[in-house]
Order: sequence, then structure tokens, then C-alpha cells
Amino acid sequence: MDMQIYFPGGKRVYADYDGFTVETDQPARGGGDGSAPAPFDLFLASIGTCAGIYALGFMQQRDIDPQGSRLTMRSSYDPAVGLINKIELELKLPVGFPEKYRAAIVSAMNLCTVKKHLVQPPAF
Repeated sequence: MDMQIYFPGGKRVYADYDGFTVETDQPARGGGDGSAPAPFDLFLASIGTCAGIYALGFMQQRDIDPQGSRLTMRSSYDPAVGLINKIELELKLPVGFPEKYRAAIVSAMNLCTVKKHLVQPPAF
């Protein structure tokens, strides 16, 4: 899997992959224009959206209408090391979601491939 990364100007860095262009920029406080999410913001979004696609798939496989459901992701930052040390995902389930599936949908979200790569990171 090849991804082409390039620098279109300023603090912007773009990635071309599979017919898509992923645009990033730094916020103004970081010397950028704030024209796109920062790379780290996309990293965090990939965690939330990955868990989200597993939750959505779980509901769709069981013909549960996902209307009204959503995920809220919260992260805690450790200033001593300059890194996030905890990520919490809170799932709001749709009205009428069957109680018998509550634990199973959380288990499904834990199958997220992005999370698995954090647990067992690739070599660089």
C-alpha cells in the first residue's frame, strides 16, 4: 500500500491514496492557515470513526435503526510526557436499542482496526 505525501505550500501536507486526497494543515498558532485538520486531529478522528463504523455495522446487521445514535470521544492529555494518556468513547444508543445487545456492541467497537494497531503497533 503506497501513499504519496507532498507539500503544497505553507504548513500544508497532503496525502494521495486510492483516488482521495487527505489534506492537513497546522492551526494558526502552529504557523499554518488552519485550512484543514492537523495530522494529529485526523489520527484521533480515525480512532472515533473506526469505532463508529463497527457500531454502525453492528446495528445494520441486526436491522436496528441507528438514527439518534452517536459517539463522543474524550481524550486526556498528560503534560508531563506531552502525550494523550487516555481515550474514552461514549456511545449514545438509539431509542429502543435492545438491552441484550449493549455489551455486544461495545465488544464490536473494540474490534476497531485502528485501536488494534495501537495495541500492537507496526515497526517504523
